[in-house]
Amino acid sequence: MTDNPTATASGGPTANGGSSPHAAHPDELWHGVRLRWWGLIAGVGGGIFDTAALSLLGVTYTINGWDARPLIAAYFGTSFAVLGYLFGALIESQRRERRANAVVQAQAEAMAAARARLAQSEKLAALGQLAATVAHEVRNPLGVMRSAAQTLSETLPTGPDAAQASEFIITEIDRLANVVHSLLAFARPLQLEARPVRVSELFDRALLLARDEIDAKRLRVERHDAAALPPVQGDPDLLSQVLIGLLANAAEAVPPGGAIALDADARDGAVQLSVADSGPGIATELRARVFEPFFTTRARGTGLGLAIARQIVEAHGGRIEAGEAAGGGARFTVTLPAARSALAA
Repeated sequence: MTDNPTATASGGPTANGGSSPHAAHPDELWHGVRLRWWGLIAGVGGGIFDTAALSLLGVTYTINGWDARPLIAAYFGTSFAVLGYLFGALIESQRRERRANAVVQAQAEAMAAARARLAQSEKLAALGQLAATVAHEVRNPLGVMRSAAQTLSETLPTGPDAAQASEFIITEIDRLANVVHSLLAFARPLQLEARPVRVSELFDRALLLARDEIDAKRLRVERHDAAALPPVQGDPDLLSQVLIGLLANAAEAVPPGGAIALDADARDGAVQLSVADSGPGIATELRARVFEPFFTTRARGTGLGLAIARQIVEAHGGRIEAGEAAGGGARFTVTLPAARSALAA
């Protein structure tokens, strides 16, 4: 699928570029000319062959005692040549019509996809404004309630019920505060401070900050990042946030004692970072939806973690995809452009 709604199916010039979308490639024009000329030559040859074949069968052509075979051959050759030329032109016309229909269909599909993306962008913009408004209105009261709950836990008579109630209130307020933080992160425009950053640095930082979730379930981490990998061009804080989120999701999905794999590879001027786990995986029909805002399969999830991750990755000029790991678990692949200095080298 192309991101440019005006791109033609053949990758040629478009109407926006100053050429008609039905304009044929020079090779195709030459093919049409050859087809017509081959039809003409075949017609001439057919006329001469028919005249010669009839002569061999004993058919004579005379006009007032004069041998008329050259005249008959010229007549047959001219007639067949015209028919052959017209037949070649008809075939070429049908071929060009099929190509034009394919171009129109491809452009219609691209325009429909562009309209769908525009509608989705407008929807996300409205959701972002609503989320920012709600988050700003809720954040301060949550802070006041948390402070009050802590004060009550310190001043109330000591008892298991009071302590449990206070702890429950503080825990739920912290959970709501995390939801508010996610809403603000989704609605807030990204401020990138891109620089060349090594993959090993990103992996080290992400593993350090996700260590609690990994150790809590005694998970095994398999890491594969070659020292010769080129650095990526990006904001290390935001890219680390993406990897931390992917590691946290993997740690939640994997049963105790399972495994998480961190891999990195370089190809075609880009660097691919992947996080795979040995969990149950993601259903095929849900892999495209997991990056939609507010879509989640978890009972207490906000559905913004992967949406924010995609927002960050696309802001870096990359892409993030969900797939299946070798062992059947989930695998998330982040493709980022390599640093310009690495490309120059």
